[in-house]
Amino acid sequence: MVVTTWRLLKWAIVMAIVLLVAVVAVRTWQIEQGPPLELWHTYEPSEMTAAEIGKADWRRYVAEEQRIMDDVRREVTDRLPEEAKVEANRYWSGSPIYPGRFATDWNRSYIMQPTGTPKGAVVMLHGLTDSPYSLRHIARRYRDEGFVAVAVRLPGHGTVPSGLATVEWEQWTAATELAAREARRLAGPGTPLHVVGFSNGGALAMKYALDAIEDTTLPRPDHIILISPMIGITSLARFAGIFGWPALLPRFAKAAWLGIVTEFNPFKYNSFPVNGARQSSLVARVLQERIDTYARDGRLAQLAPVLTFQSVVDFTVSTRAIVNALYDRLPRNGSELVLFDFNRNAKFGPLLRRTADTMLDRMVPNPPRNYRLVVIVNESPSSPVVVARVTEPGATEETVRRLDLEYPRDVFSLSHLALPFPMDDSLYGLKPTTTDYGVNLGDLATRGERGILTVSLDSLVRMSANPFFPYLMQRIEADLPGRTAPSR
Repeated sequence: MVVTTWRLLKWAIVMAIVLLVAVVAVRTWQIEQGPPLELWHTYEPSEMTAAEIGKADWRRYVAEEQRIMDDVRREVTDRLPEEAKVEANRYWSGSPIYPGRFATDWNRSYIMQPTGTPKGAVVMLHGLTDSPYSLRHIARRYRDEGFVAVAVRLPGHGTVPSGLATVEWEQWTAATELAAREARRLAGPGTPLHVVGFSNGGALAMKYALDAIEDTTLPRPDHIILISPMIGITSLARFAGIFGWPALLPRFAKAAWLGIVTEFNPFKYNSFPVNGARQSSLVARVLQERIDTYARDGRLAQLAPVLTFQSVVDFTVSTRAIVNALYDRLPRNGSELVLFDFNRNAKFGPLLRRTADTMLDRMVPNPPRNYRLVVIVNESPSSPVVVARVTEPGATEETVRRLDLEYPRDVFSLSHLALPFPMDDSLYGLKPTTTDYGVNLGDLATRGERGILTVSLDSLVRMSANPFFPYLMQRIEADLPGRTAPSR
């Protein structure tokens, strides 16, 4: 019996190895059939190490950032071959989307100072492949409310996609701590400190808040705001590093990339190196271990209230993990989870998956819960108007409040990317009021024949702005000092 079991185990291991090799081989073949690597895929900027960031102040960090930007211009922009000098390339200085031509290059770290003495400070942490641009609207609102906003460009971002090919997650945590120190210095002791994290920045924000419980030298946040946080990741991301193994051979250098795409976005990478996914998965793994440990030790009771905004439909992060791996562990400390349901008024009929109707019910445990749950959902299947269904901590019954907001008729859900952008955002908005950055990616018409565009339709049809952004800001502002919270 023991011999038979060992043989079965041995064959299972062999089959798993064969399957893994086959998957890696197929994926390598697929990526090799794609476009060639360009300068922005092969030039690797020299970022500060985690240790160097830990010893630096904000002025030093920004100075090094300027050096990196100068290097990218010299090694990439100034050396582009003629065939790469096209309007759809953000690295060509003659392109309308070249960041260097804008009044503000939002790829860089920035500080927004309020008028007068700051009432508090907020740290802004952007997402993976992203830039500080993504949280600028929220930063401005904080500034208008008297807070100083510190938005840090996380290492590997805002330059060239290959910056993520060598970055390590410890550099991101070191930059987070640097931004928190600067925020505390600018606002002064005794003032509230908030941390806002989007996507991978949400994982970094949570990790920082937990680290600050243990490390008394770190300024402890008084409020944590997470937007589409990367608390849980897909199984593909967990094993993404394996896909890059063939890149150890120069012949298969392209295998180090999950995608090689035209760089048509001035403030976000479109190409994605394997290492970026791997480092993000490591952050999520470390964070989950930290949450588990603190839950067992009872130290989550020391955590500040957590306010999270999340789309029920999210292809990038696990909404279920946000509920199960974070919120079900939290004590009753004033935390709140806001979920945006899909548009049940959308006329997509049989094109929607069968499981869509029960998706929300399967994600959220039955009440009572330790946190406040808000679900933004259609008033009825025949109405685009949305309501907030609210269940207070410890309650079993929900209350319903009609909002003066509605789903656009041609939008069937939000997305991972959409939440921090208002509908009039110049780059991602569906109803932009200006064209500040050379292109309006959110309102491009995507009907026509395939093959004529230089980019994939998948990158254009994904929802890129939030019709419920006013509600998101209302909830954030309700927790600011001196504000009278509106009906929630």
